[in-house]
Amino acid sequence: MPSASSAASDSSRPVPSGLWRDADFRRLWLGQTASQLGEHASLVVLPLLAVLTLDADAGQLGVLRAVGQAPVLLLSLLAGAWVDRWRTRTTMVLTDAGRALALGAVALACLFGRLGMPGLFVLAFAVGALSVFFDVAYQASLVRLVERDQLLRGNSALEGSRSAAQIGGPALGGALVSLLSAPIAAASAALFFTLSFLSIRRIRRAEAVSKRPEDAPRVRHRIREGLRFVARDSVLRAVCLASGAFQFSFAAMMTVYLLFLPRELHLSGTVVGLALAAAGPGALLGSLLAARLPSRFGHGTVLVCAAALGDGMFLCVPTLHGSSAVTVPALLVVGFVFGFGGQLVNVTIMAVRQAVTPDRMQGRAAATITFAGMGLTPLGSLLGGFLAGEWGLRTGLLVAAAGMMLSPVVMAFSPLARLGRELPAPCGGPPGG
Repeated sequence: MPSASSAASDSSRPVPSGLWRDADFRRLWLGQTASQLGEHASLVVLPLLAVLTLDADAGQLGVLRAVGQAPVLLLSLLAGAWVDRWRTRTTMVLTDAGRALALGAVALACLFGRLGMPGLFVLAFAVGALSVFFDVAYQASLVRLVERDQLLRGNSALEGSRSAAQIGGPALGGALVSLLSAPIAAASAALFFTLSFLSIRRIRRAEAVSKRPEDAPRVRHRIREGLRFVARDSVLRAVCLASGAFQFSFAAMMTVYLLFLPRELHLSGTVVGLALAAAGPGALLGSLLAARLPSRFGHGTVLVCAAALGDGMFLCVPTLHGSSAVTVPALLVVGFVFGFGGQLVNVTIMAVRQAVTPDRMQGRAAATITFAGMGLTPLGSLLGGFLAGEWGLRTGLLVAAAGMMLSPVVMAFSPLARLGRELPAPCGGPPGG
């Protein structure tokens, strides 16, 4: 952890035991849950609003998703350098407020008939940019709150809350767009960001952040240190490669999927939301088991098997035909298994990354991996739009789903597959920073 200033008090120390007995951890958990719920709702609300209200075609939907994901490529490294120098509480509070305002603007513009695709592109970019800073900050905040041996349990709790968001967010967003109105759907997401703002701002524990000496390295130098740190560690390099392969293909698949469900299978916005929300219960189960399975079977075994199981399920979707009585249950099973496997991977990967990273590098390591893993998602979304428009929805979905299987293959032939039951020890980082 960065050396604390002399004024830091005992309240800046990590929680010694009993995560749920600590009020600040509960506030972080509640705020992160509300924020993730708003984020997952908006990820469904904005594309469905474009498709159902603005009659967006495949190309426009691909551009919309790419614009919302572009901040990951453009801002992740900057966010990491920022978070390692500033209090995570401040970053999360400001980004929550900004996202609430942006989605409130979507609601008002839609209510008064002033919303068009250009305006939706701008607001989607703003929400995506603020989400990048929030996500890096909340990952780094956990390390500043808990001891190293509690990282798996802490991540399990936070990822469990994200699973709850995956259950409620898509279903709520799809139902509100379909049954009520697009402005209400956008406003609902804004309310969740407001709740997150109110919860996180009540965190009282002072964070130990590094003093900024007069000769402190500039932002670009700190970014370069983070890149070098991740690049020279074989485990973190493998995380980047596996994450990049998955996120690129997943972005393409989801772009086609959001068109495939309403246009090829003729499902309503409510049913689309439920199909997407099916990942939530599986992810909730995965987050609960993630605190136990790696210590029993080994972190590497869990990573490879869970990724292959979860990602492989989407290969079944292009084969679906017929009535909703057949397709909807099948989609729910696909979503559940995907959520289960994906959450096992997410929790385990995050614990491994935090374990091998020195505290002073947590923000930059998280941001570098986010940059490498999700930086290609805008291109993936554009590819999905191209596949849907040129090859057709069914073929495009099959190709994108097959691409998702690259991730478990990369893991199987990397040092990640050899990780045992214990978390790896921290490796060295650059001095200072």
